Amino acid sequence: MSSLSRELVFLILQFLDEEKFKETVHKLEQESGFFFNMKYFEDQIQAGEWEEVERYLTGFTKVEDNRYSMKIFFEIRKQKYLEALDKNDRPKAVEILVKDLKVFASFNEDLFKEITQLLTLENFRQNEQLSKYGDTKSARNIMLVELKKLIEANPLFRDKLTLPTFKASRLRTLINQSLNWQHQLCKNPRPNPDIKTLFTDHTCSSSNGTRPPPPINNPLAGPVPKPGTFPPLGAHGPFQPVVSPSPSAIAGWMSSANHSIPHAAVAAGPPGIVQAPGAASFLKHPRTPTGASGMDYQTADSEHLMKRLRVGQSDEVSFSGSTHSPNIYSPDDLPKSVARNLSQGSNVMSLDFHPQQQTVLLVGTNVGDISIWEVGSRERLAHKNFKVWDISACSMQLQTTLVKDATISVNRCIWGPDGSILGIAFSKHIVQMYTYNPAGELRHHLEIDAHIGGVNDIAFAHPNKQLCVVTCGDDKTIKVWDAVAGRRLYIFEGHEASVYSICPHYKENIQFIFSTAIDGKIKAWLYDCLGSRVDYDAPGLWCTTMAYSADGTRLFSCGTSKEGESHLVEWNESEGAVKRTYAGFRKRSLGVVQFDTTRNHFLAAGDEFQIKFWDMDNCNILTSTDADGGLPASPRLRFNKEGSLLAVTTSDNGIKILANTDGQRLLRMLEGRSFEGFRSLSEAVNVKPAISGSLGIVNVSAAAAPIHERTERIQQSLSIGNLVATMEGSRVADVKPRISDNADRIKGWKFPDIADSAQLKTLRLPDPLTASKVVRLLYTNSGLALLALASNAVHKLWKWQRNERNPSGKSTATIIPQLWQPSNGAVMSNDLSESKSAEESAACIALSKNDSYVMSASGGKVSLFNMMTFKVMTTFMPPPPAATYLAFHPQDNNIIAIGMEDSTIQIYNVRVDEVKTVLKGHHKQITGLAFSQNLNVLVSSGADAQLCVWNIDGWEKKKTKSIQAPPGHTSPLIGETKVQFHNDQSHLLVIHESQIAVYDTQLECLRSWYPRDSLSAPVASAIYSCDGLLVLTGFCDGAIGIFDADSLRLRCRIAPSAYMSSSIVSSSSAFPVVIAAHPSDPSQFALGMSDGAVHVIEPSDAEQKWGSLGSQDNGILPSNPSSSALNSQPSETPSR
Repeated sequence: MSSLSRELVFLILQFLDEEKFKETVHKLEQESGFFFNMKYFEDQIQAGEWEEVERYLTGFTKVEDNRYSMKIFFEIRKQKYLEALDKNDRPKAVEILVKDLKVFASFNEDLFKEITQLLTLENFRQNEQLSKYGDTKSARNIMLVELKKLIEANPLFRDKLTLPTFKASRLRTLINQSLNWQHQLCKNPRPNPDIKTLFTDHTCSSSNGTRPPPPINNPLAGPVPKPGTFPPLGAHGPFQPVVSPSPSAIAGWMSSANHSIPHAAVAAGPPGIVQAPGAASFLKHPRTPTGASGMDYQTADSEHLMKRLRVGQSDEVSFSGSTHSPNIYSPDDLPKSVARNLSQGSNVMSLDFHPQQQTVLLVGTNVGDISIWEVGSRERLAHKNFKVWDISACSMQLQTTLVKDATISVNRCIWGPDGSILGIAFSKHIVQMYTYNPAGELRHHLEIDAHIGGVNDIAFAHPNKQLCVVTCGDDKTIKVWDAVAGRRLYIFEGHEASVYSICPHYKENIQFIFSTAIDGKIKAWLYDCLGSRVDYDAPGLWCTTMAYSADGTRLFSCGTSKEGESHLVEWNESEGAVKRTYAGFRKRSLGVVQFDTTRNHFLAAGDEFQIKFWDMDNCNILTSTDADGGLPASPRLRFNKEGSLLAVTTSDNGIKILANTDGQRLLRMLEGRSFEGFRSLSEAVNVKPAISGSLGIVNVSAAAAPIHERTERIQQSLSIGNLVATMEGSRVADVKPRISDNADRIKGWKFPDIADSAQLKTLRLPDPLTASKVVRLLYTNSGLALLALASNAVHKLWKWQRNERNPSGKSTATIIPQLWQPSNGAVMSNDLSESKSAEESAACIALSKNDSYVMSASGGKVSLFNMMTFKVMTTFMPPPPAATYLAFHPQDNNIIAIGMEDSTIQIYNVRVDEVKTVLKGHHKQITGLAFSQNLNVLVSSGADAQLCVWNIDGWEKKKTKSIQAPPGHTSPLIGETKVQFHNDQSHLLVIHESQIAVYDTQLECLRSWYPRDSLSAPVASAIYSCDGLLVLTGFCDGAIGIFDADSLRLRCRIAPSAYMSSSIVSSSSAFPVVIAAHPSDPSQFALGMSDGAVHVIEPSDAEQKWGSLGSQDNGILPSNPSSSALNSQPSETPSR
C-alpha cells in the first residue's frame, strides 16, 4: 500500500475516533496493521476480554513470528490459565492448557510439565514461586508492565505505536478545501453554495435553472480531477518487499540484524526460537525497540508478513486531541538524577553492570584492583588487588617488565554473558578471569599471558557455540581464547598499530569481530585464518570504540583524534560508511571520550565534565547533566542493561550512580539494608529467570553446569508486582547535600599551611634562556606541555617526553621536561611596539583547540605562530591601539574577540582579515574576556574594574556593572580585572587585586573573598581548576591560596618557602604573576613568576589533593588518594 493510502487510513482513524465509532476504530486498526492502540489493548486486558485481546494482536503478529511475540502470547495465556485455577474452574483450566498452552510444549517441554502440575495443587499458590500471586487485578497490572516492554521491543510493532501529528478533523478540512476549490471553478459561483452531496463534484446551478457547462482545465489552477473520483492515492507505487542480504555480505559489513549483544561486550549464540536448553534466549527480557527500519523475522504466511511490513513515515507522532498513547521515548527515561555516591579509592578505569543483577557493578582501577559493588545498599561485595597468580607461567618479558615497574592498570573489565564469569584486561600482558556466584564470592578461573605490552580490550563471544574470550593489545593482534581451558584458538594479524578495541558480533549465523587500532583503521575478521575482510578509516583516525545497540540492529562508534576532536557516529553496515554524525562535542576533548547505548534509543558520552545524551535518530544533542558536579573532563560511564541506572566516574576517585524513576525505585528497595540480609529480595529484583522462570521456577543446579551452558534468566513477571509494592511501601528520601550546604554548617575552619617543600611536589622548569618576567602562562590542551610568554615578548615551550616513568607524556612535577625548540633553533618572538618597550606593553595569548597554533601579542601586531615550526604564519591588527586580550569565539575559530588598549573590543574575522564590529563600553584598557556558549554571551572586564555583558548574536551590550568594593573601601575600584566562566557556563570568577569573587549571569555578586590574615597581600592571579571545584590563587607576596570554588573558603595555603629556595625567598620579592590550571588534573597547576621562573606544583603522594574543609572538632578531614590513571599506564596506547 502506498504512503498516501497509509496516511488516508490514519485520517479515517481520526475521523472515526472523533465520531465515536469505537468498535470500528479498533477494527480498522487491527485490519490495517498500521497502528497498535496500547490504551485499547490495556483496557481489554484489565477487563479480562481474552478473546478480543488475542484477536486484536493477530492483526500485528502471530505466536510463531519471533521470541517477543511468543512471550507476549505466553504471558496472556498463562494469566488466563492462572485465573481459571484461582476460580477453581478446573474444566476451563484444562481447556486453556490443551488449547492455548500446549503450543509452547514443543519449545520447552519441562515448562509445560510444570504448568500442568499446577492442576494437581489445591491452590497453585502452594508453589513456592507463585506464593506471592495476589488478586486478579494486581496480577493483570503486573502482566501489563511486562507486555508493554515486550511490545515496545518487538520489531513487528516498530513505527506502529504512535500516530502522526495533524490538526483535529483533518479529513473534514481536506474535503472542505476540495469543495472550495470546486466552487471556485464554477462558472457562476454563488455567495452561499448549498452542498448537498460529496458523491459528485460540486457545481452552482445557473440563475435560469439550467446547469452550467462543465469546467475546463485552467492552466493556472492546474488540472481538474474527474468528477466523482479521488486523485490516484496509489500513484507512488506499491510497497517494495524487503530483500534479504546475502550471507556473504561481511565484505560490506552485512546489513541484517542481530538481537544478542548488550553493550558490545558479549556476542551471544545465533538467533532462533529453538536453542540449547541453557540459552532460552527467545524469552530474554526485551529491550526497547530501535527506530531503524527493516524487519528481522520471516513467516510462511507471506500475506500476513506483507501486511506487517507496511512502513510509514519516520516523523509520525500521535494525534492531537486523541486518546492514543504518546511517544514511548522521553528524556525523562534517561538516568540523570544522582542517587548514589561510591568512593572507590583509586582512579576508575572501567565499569560494567552485571547482565542479570541490575544493581551489581564491576569496577577496575588504575592500580590494578577490581571491586564488585551492590550500588543499592552501597556495599562492596568483593575486592581483589592485582597479583600475578603464577609468575613462573609468565613470559620472561612480563617478568622483566614487572621487575622494572610493578605498577599496572585495568584497561577493561567485563561480565560474561550470564554473569557467572568476569574478565579483566590489564595494561601489561595479562588477562585474568574469575568465576562469580550470587553470594559475592570471586574465585580464580584463568590467567593468560595474552599479549606483548598492554591488553587494551576484552570481550566474550560464541563462535561455534563455544564460549570464548577475545582480546587485543599493543602487539597489533587480536586473539581468541577458550574461556574454559584458556587455550588459544585464533590469532588475527594485519593491523599496523596497537589494537585499541574489539566488538564481536554475528549476523545471519556468521560470527565476526570488528577491531579498531590507534592509527584509525577498522577491520573485520571471521573466525578463520584468511585475514581481515574490511579496512576502513574511523572518524578522527585515532582511538575509537564500537558498539551495537542492545538489539544488535544498529552500529555506532565513538572516537577522539590526537587533536582532541571527538566523533560519535552511526554506521551504514551495508556500505561501510558513516550514516549519521552526532553533534555536541563543543570543545576540545580532554582525553578519549567514552560512550554507551541504552534502550535501543539513546546514546551517552562523557565530555566537558558532563554526560551528554542523544536520541539515536537525531544528530543534535538531546540533553546533558553534570551530575551535580565533580566529574572529570571525560568521565567514563556505563548503563545497566535496563537503562535505569548509569554509573559515572568522578574526579575524586569515586563513582556516581545516576538513576531514572525506575532506577530510584529499585535502589530504594535496598536503602539502608544489609546486602546479605536482603540477598533474596535483591536477586528477585535483579535476576532474570528463563521461560521456566516465568513461573518463578529456577533450576538451582544450573550453577554447576559448564559455563557455556548456563541458563540465562529473565525478569520474573509475577513476583515483581509484590516487590514493587514493597518498594512503594519502603521509600526513603535520598539526601544529597550540596557542597555549599555542608560548608555553611561548618563553624570552625582549619586549613593546612604548607611551608616546606617536603609537603608537596614542586619542579622549577629548566630555562637556559635570559630570564624575564612571565606575563602569560598556559598548558596546552593535551596537558603535555607548558607555554609561557615573557615580558621580553619571547615564548618558551616545555614538553614532557614519553618514557617508562611517564608513558603518557603528561606534565608532572616529578619528571623534568625539555625546553623545546624546532631543529632550526627558531624562537617565537612577538612583534614589538615602536612607542613602548616590551616590558611596558600589555601581553596576550590564545591557543588553538588542537594545540597547532598560538596567537599572541606584546604591544605590537598580533602574530599567529605554528607550534611545530615556531614560524609566523601571519600578523594583523597593527597598533595603535595595541591588543591587550585575545579570546576565540566558541563556535567559530575564525572569529576572535580582541580587547584593545583604547578600551574597545574588536570582533575580528581572521579568514577575511576584517573587523566585523567594535564594542564600546569600558573606560580603560580591556584586561579580560570570557565567552559562555550556553548563555550566548561575551563578558568583558577592564582596568576600570567594570564588567560588561554582550550578546554574541548581535553584539549589543546587555549590562554593565562595576565590581563590588571590599568593606571600608570608599573610592571606586580601578585596576586590572580578569574574568573566567565556571564549567557550568553560568557562574563567573572575577579576579582583582582586592578580591576574588563569583558572580551570576545578571552580574550579581554571589560571594567574595578579600585578602586578610595569612593571605593579606594583593591578589596577583586566580583561575578555576579544570574540574571547577577549586580556585587557585596567587598573591603578590609569593603565597598561594587554594579555595573551595563553591564557598570561597580557604582549603590550603602554600607559603613561598614551599616551592622556592630559601636564597630566592630571602633575596627577592618574586611572586606568581600568572597561575595556570592543568586541563585534566585538578590538583596540578603551574606558576609564572615575576623573576622569570616557571614552577609546576602538585600535592604530595601522601595527600594527593589540596587540603580539606575540616571541622573544629577533628581538624583536617582525610582525603582520598588520587593517583593519575595516565601515570600508571605503561602502554603507549592512550588510556581508555
